[in-house]
Parts: sequence; C-alpha cells; structure tokens
Amino acid sequence: MVAQVIDGKAFAGDVRGRVAEHVARLKADHGITPGLAVVLVGEDPASQVYVRSKGKMTVEVGMNSFEHKLDAETSEDELLALVAQLNADPAVHGILVQLPLPGHLNEDLVINAIDPAKDVDGFHISNVGLLATGQKAMVPCTPLGCLMMLREHHGNLSGLEAVVVGRSNIVGKPMAQLLLRDSCTVTIAHSRTKDLPDVVRRADIVVAAVGRPEMVPGDWIKPGATVIDVGINRVDAPEKGEGKTRLVGDCHYESCAEVAGAITPVPGGVGPMTIACLLANTLTACCRANGLPEPEGLTA
Repeated sequence: MVAQVIDGKAFAGDVRGRVAEHVARLKADHGITPGLAVVLVGEDPASQVYVRSKGKMTVEVGMNSFEHKLDAETSEDELLALVAQLNADPAVHGILVQLPLPGHLNEDLVINAIDPAKDVDGFHISNVGLLATGQKAMVPCTPLGCLMMLREHHGNLSGLEAVVVGRSNIVGKPMAQLLLRDSCTVTIAHSRTKDLPDVVRRADIVVAAVGRPEMVPGDWIKPGATVIDVGINRVDAPEKGEGKTRLVGDCHYESCAEVAGAITPVPGGVGPMTIACLLANTLTACCRANGLPEPEGLTA
C-alpha cells in the first residue's frame, strides 16, 4: 500500500483562487478591498523571503498589501506606535508582525497590542481564549491549513482518533482545539510522553509538529492513518554535494508513506497552506469588520 499524497501546493492554489473570487465580489458589490499589513523588524533573511512572498500573494488575490520594514534597532515604543496606527486604520483588516523579533523586543507585548479582530496570525491572548472556549476567533494559519486539508480528505472528522505530536502555542495546542471542535478524540503527545510510539499508533490522524527531523518513523503509524507533517527541517545532504542541505519533515516520509492512507509531503504539503490561510483570515477579518457573511469553507 502506498499512501495518497495530499498536495498542499495544489490545495493552497485552490484556496487562493476562492479568496480571490470573494475579494472580487466584495469590491464589485460593496466597494471594499481587504488590506493586510505586514511588519518586519530587522534583516532576518528567512523572514525577508517570507514577507516578500506574502506581499506578492496578497496582491495576486486582489487585496491591498501594506509592508512596513523597520531596522533592527527599532525601539519597543516605536513598534507599538506603529501597531496602534495600524489598529486605527480602517483600510487595514489584518496585521501580522513577522516573528522572530530582535531580542530587545518583547514578542508577547507586541502581539497582544494588536487589535484581536485584526490579529490574522491568531496569536493574541484573546483569540487563544476564544478558540479554547469554542467561540468565534481568528485561528492560527498553520493549524487552519491542516484542518482544511483533513476536512477535504475525510469529509467528516467526527469520532476519529487524532494524535498531535508537539505542544507549541503556534501549532500543537490550537491544532488540538480545532480537532476537538470537529469532534475528534484528541491526544496531545510530546517529548515526555510515555510509550510515544504506542500513543501515535492509536491515531487515525497524526499531526507531527515537534520540529525534530524525521522523528516519527513508519512503524509508529497505524495502517491507513492520515499523516499531516508540519515540520520543516533543514538537514545535511552530502549526496547533493559538499555543504548542501535538503528539507525534511518531522516524519520519516518514505517509511510513513508505505503504511499511511494519506500523507503530506515536505516541502509542498502544509507549508503553502500557511500563506493561503493568512489570506483567508484577512478576508474573514474584513467581512467581520463590515458585518458581511464570512467566506464559506475558508474558516474553522
């Protein structure tokens, strides 16, 4: 048995297409254009690439993109003043402060200064609490992308046993909340879990989000289970030449793909869904701000 590959790249393209259609309707029917503001502090190369990619895709779906690049020495007061300005700007529906921030800035303080209704990353303490209590929230992009792919593959998730490996605030915890909301039986496992292989083997759905390369081997996977690999790890690849690297997930792809019913590849699985869901969240925030119906199939 070889697992069905869940093509995140193609699915993300479909999500962006649906976002673009909805944006076009908002413009035509209401004269409203959703706007996403991205704030980048410092010169982190990975963050710069990511911000460029976000800006490009924002424009491609017909939204307004506002980029604010600040130098690494920017003070906390200056950054908070910019956040306050974006909170007050009616043309801005989504605000994203690119993490990590330089060490002298308090990330929690900055994230919690964002208006929760514009917090398209879903990291504000209010959105975390709303998600945990089953209320309407802005949901973190990566778990939302994983949920969309699982719904697309399974249809109904009710009653399925799900194991989330990893307990981060960005992926593990919100992923567990979303699966609970869809009536899964959810276990959050982590590095201290006793008999981790046995716990993972129970799962109909495995979401691996630990940040450790190829930690989950195929013999941990129940035959026919769906494997969502959130990990993006760069490892040495001497076979490609000296000093070369390759990207791998938190699952050992080849052995897991032999057992699983469906699996996301790395790269090309969860990654592309993250930016697609950022655009979907910006659209949702815009609709909520204007008292309009939310886009179907693009929210949790």
